Amino acid sequence: MLLMMLPTKQELTTQDASSRGFELGKRYQVAMPQNSSDASTDNLIKIPSIKETISGSITPDEPTPSAIVSTVNSQQQNNISWRTAKVRSGDSLARIFKRLGFTAQETYSVSTAQGKDSKLLRKINVGDILRIASNDEHQVTALEYPLSKTDTLYINLVGDTFQSHKESKTVEIRQAFAHGTISSSFWNAGTTAGLTDAQIINFANIFGWDIDFALDLRTGDSFHMIFEKKYVEGEYIGTGNILAAEFINQDQPFQAVRFTDDEYYTPDGKSMRKAFLRAPVNFKYISSSFKRKRFHPVQKRWKAHRGVDYAAKTGTPVVAAGNGKVIRATYDKYNGHHVFLQHGNGIETKYIHFSKRAVKKGQRVKQGQVIGYVGATGLAAGPHLHYEFLLNGVHRNPRTVKLPDAKPIAKKYKAEFIALAKKRIQALAGSKSAMLSLTTAEINTQASDD
Repeated sequence: MLLMMLPTKQELTTQDASSRGFELGKRYQVAMPQNSSDASTDNLIKIPSIKETISGSITPDEPTPSAIVSTVNSQQQNNISWRTAKVRSGDSLARIFKRLGFTAQETYSVSTAQGKDSKLLRKINVGDILRIASNDEHQVTALEYPLSKTDTLYINLVGDTFQSHKESKTVEIRQAFAHGTISSSFWNAGTTAGLTDAQIINFANIFGWDIDFALDLRTGDSFHMIFEKKYVEGEYIGTGNILAAEFINQDQPFQAVRFTDDEYYTPDGKSMRKAFLRAPVNFKYISSSFKRKRFHPVQKRWKAHRGVDYAAKTGTPVVAAGNGKVIRATYDKYNGHHVFLQHGNGIETKYIHFSKRAVKKGQRVKQGQVIGYVGATGLAAGPHLHYEFLLNGVHRNPRTVKLPDAKPIAKKYKAEFIALAKKRIQALAGSKSAMLSLTTAEINTQASDD
């Protein structure tokens, strides 16, 4: 008897299925329609049946099962998850990455990413937010660092290296108008008018060479200004430059217009800036003026007061009244921490009773540069700046001495500036007139209601 052994149908099916990439008993993921309306053959990846595999009916255009599995596995390995980290006090990128479980090598790779913008990671600030992406193997693949409301730093893994670039959103500039009347102080009037602290300080700086905002103001003085408002994608993000401004002090108007060089000029092109600031510190009030005789609050005797005392909080920045060179920066028991500056044309300025100095002897400084901070060191009854102004070795009253003017606008730009100034002064006048009309209407309405 001749016995012939033939494979069963099941064994044949198993062998052929294996040769085609399948293994019996193993599951394969396939795309399924999200609802019944998607159940068309165009939306499905066709998986051939075992019977079709045996008969060889798979067409060349259809993906093989092994290719499908490879694609699915690739997608699973490339899953990205994002984590957010808030910068704490004392944090560095290395400390943040360690806290999130990333390696020192990853920190180095990200911080040295190709492109000049990666260096921005060296200056992260407390409160900043970092977004870090990682894959299933917990490897860093991307980082996003919002630098401001308009700029964001992006670092992405491209191939085997990280690359950095910065993107900036378009800022839309709109013009706005503000008006205020002095009843107690300029600061209070500015706050009432809706100005920010920075705007109040900037406005005062524009006119600071002509007006003493502590002593020269009177009730009823007023200010008017046109300034920029910034928007990104329709969202308000803050104020910009002051474009034109007017301050009416004791019925005398002072006007200023900003030009493209970021400087302010009178409508006829003269610089608002003087060679020296009238007051080198933002102060609350004058605690002691320039006098031939004054009773010293510490020494308890009468003596000349050859400067002006500006009362302010401890730590308030004090700036150089003009360009110059530091000829003295030290401490003694009378003056406390103090700085003396030598300027051109025989002018010297002295700044006394600092809590801390910010410059050193021999250093050159520019007008407006911080040189120290208000304090009460030496013979001082309280925190204030004692400021002296000397011309050819003789003390002069800093509040009344005639200050030399800075250079006017360059001749080649004067025609352009005059046209711009005329336009902005007209806009300022129109806005002021509209605001005053509105205020008058409100007053009349209240009176009729009463």
